[in-house]
Amino acid sequence: MAQLAESVTRVIEEFAKLPGIGKKSAERLAYHILRVHKNEALALADAIRDVRENVRYCKICYNLSEGDVCPICRDPQRDGTRLCVVEQPRDLMALEQTGVFRGLYHVLLGRIAPLDGIGPDQLTIEPLIDRVRNGTFQEIIMATNPTVEGDGTALHLSNLLAECPVEITRLARGVTVGSILEYTNKEVLADALSGRQKW
Repeated sequence: MAQLAESVTRVIEEFAKLPGIGKKSAERLAYHILRVHKNEALALADAIRDVRENVRYCKICYNLSEGDVCPICRDPQRDGTRLCVVEQPRDLMALEQTGVFRGLYHVLLGRIAPLDGIGPDQLTIEPLIDRVRNGTFQEIIMATNPTVEGDGTALHLSNLLAECPVEITRLARGVTVGSILEYTNKEVLADALSGRQKW
C-alpha cells in the first residue's frame, strides 16, 4: 500500500485539527496547497504566522486587536454610555455587521459552563465589573448567546451589576433560543438589538 510523504501526512493532520474539518476535508485542503502556486501556499503560511504574532486581546474590551487598544475602543464617535457584553470576538463582529449598535463592547472570552469546567474566574468578568463601576455607562446590554449557558452567564452578570446605577437589558428574543450569534441572519440580529428589553 502506497504511503503518503511524511510532510503531506503532517499537513493533513494539522488541517484535521481545525473545527469542522474532518479527515476528507483535511486531505482536500492539503492537496489544494500542493496544487496552487508556491507563493500562494506560502502566503497562507505567512498569514497564519502574522495573525499569531500580531493579534492580541484589546486591554479594554478583550476584542481582537493588532494594538493594545482595538479600533472600536479608540473611536471617539462611539456611544460611551452603552456597553454590549458578548461571549466571543466573532459575536461582536456579527453585531457590528448589522450597523445598528454604535456603543462599546466587552468580550467575555467564553461563557459560564460548569459541565465543561468553565467558571466565572476563567472569563473577563472582573474587568467588566471594574469598567462598569468606573465608567459612565447608562445601559449594559447582555448579548450572550440564547443558550442555557449564555442565559446563565447573563443572569450571573446581572446579579453582580445589580448595585450599579445602570439599566441592564438583553437582546430581544428575535434570536432563536439555541442559536449562535455568529450564524444568525444580520436582519434578525438588527431586530433583536433594536427591540432589546430590560433583563
